[in-house]
Amino acid sequence: MKFKIFIFFLIGLFIYIIDIGFNSDQNSKDIFISDQEITSLISAWKSQVGRSPTDDEISRIITNLIEEEILYREALLLGLDKEDRIIKRRLAQKISFLKQESLVDKPSNNDLIGFYNANKDKYYIQPTFTFKHYFFSAESNSGERSQAAYKKILNNDQDIKSDPFFLGKSFSESSLDEISGNFGRQFSLNFNEVILNKWLGPFKSSFGDHIIFIMDARAGYYPPIAQVLGKVEVDLVAYEKEEAVSNYINKIKSEYKVIINPNLKFDE
Repeated sequence: MKFKIFIFFLIGLFIYIIDIGFNSDQNSKDIFISDQEITSLISAWKSQVGRSPTDDEISRIITNLIEEEILYREALLLGLDKEDRIIKRRLAQKISFLKQESLVDKPSNNDLIGFYNANKDKYYIQPTFTFKHYFFSAESNSGERSQAAYKKILNNDQDIKSDPFFLGKSFSESSLDEISGNFGRQFSLNFNEVILNKWLGPFKSSFGDHIIFIMDARAGYYPPIAQVLGKVEVDLVAYEKEEAVSNYINKIKSEYKVIINPNLKFDE
């Protein structure tokens, strides 16, 4: 403990010497390092390293903090923060975080229910389809070949020569979004009116033509809130944080006067 006190004494002396060397105006150059700031840095160090820092490591942590503060102030005196988009963006992010963190962490049950009911479509479970298909590549006369294959199927002819599809031949419980992502939006529209256990087509996709056989279709539904409660809570907290920043900006926006050159021209 005595050694730690001695370390802090040396650090204080270090601040004093640097302060005298760099500055003539003592009052404007005071650096106050709070207990909370030091404790926070030590806690962060422990989280990263997995153990408590030694006395020497604590000394280096505080020394780095002091030197960083001095360099920061000197940079401000030189005006290095002016017209720097990175610094402006970082400060804007920081005040946004401060406004967001001022919110209550856990919403009430009534808040969750109200948010769920107001945004029910967001939690809609899409219908799913289990199907298989024959694929005919657009690079190999897909239209004519798929039509000929479909006629064979209608005549109970099992000798179908199709092409390999890169995602496979069978799909289980695929949602409309997944089908649209795999085959294209136009192709997924063919699942709006479902006929089970019958070969249908040919249907065009982004890759060619397909003949499909749907074995199972499950209707979409709105899940009870208990089923999606965790996601609702995450979404509500995120929404409230965005609203807190938006409301803060709108509140103070009228205090600022924005001036833009009306004759500014952009290169076409």
